[in-house]
Amino acid sequence: MGKVFEMDHPLIQHKLTILRDKNTSSKDFRSLVTEIAMLMGYEVTRDLELSDKEVETPLEKTVGKEISGKKIALVPILRAGLGMVDGVLSVVPGARVAHVGMYRDPETLKPVTYYSKFPKDISERTIIILDPMLATGGSLIEAIDEVKRAGATSIRTLNIIAAPEGIKVVQDAHPDVDIFIGHIDRELNDHAYILPGLGDAGDRMFGTK
Repeated sequence: MGKVFEMDHPLIQHKLTILRDKNTSSKDFRSLVTEIAMLMGYEVTRDLELSDKEVETPLEKTVGKEISGKKIALVPILRAGLGMVDGVLSVVPGARVAHVGMYRDPETLKPVTYYSKFPKDISERTIIILDPMLATGGSLIEAIDEVKRAGATSIRTLNIIAAPEGIKVVQDAHPDVDIFIGHIDRELNDHAYILPGLGDAGDRMFGTK
């Protein structure tokens, strides 16, 4: 079973409180999402494999460490996931950036993928799917399905907040995927919004309704 990691770093929790505030502007909201994603990026990459590498300092030769495992590809779920890309890239600037675009079918209420673009060597990379909110889990499950169909085998997700209901359905559908979360909130309401949540992340990020 994939693991669930809830991050308790004080800076993440502090910034998340400001992010939740309904009076936080779109400009500040975008900045906070980037900052939180950067901090979370340290945790989601904590277990990357290392190997020894000899380098020469201005004084002598020494042996340091370098990342030796699979390379990374970030997969933001459009559109809100775009706000997390720059933050994670500041930690792993060599990562490739793929994209998955989805909309919700008005009749079935199920997510429908309308766009996907992945690197050709996706099977050789660790995939980090980015989405600020894990609510019902439907979009995240579809995104994981999509990257698996493209050949990915090493997948983890990065979500700023999540509802317990969404976590469970993602784990049931994809037990091999690790889920990294800034905070696990209380529940979903009748309209599938996370409580206490922060509203619609995409609308608040881009100033739309």
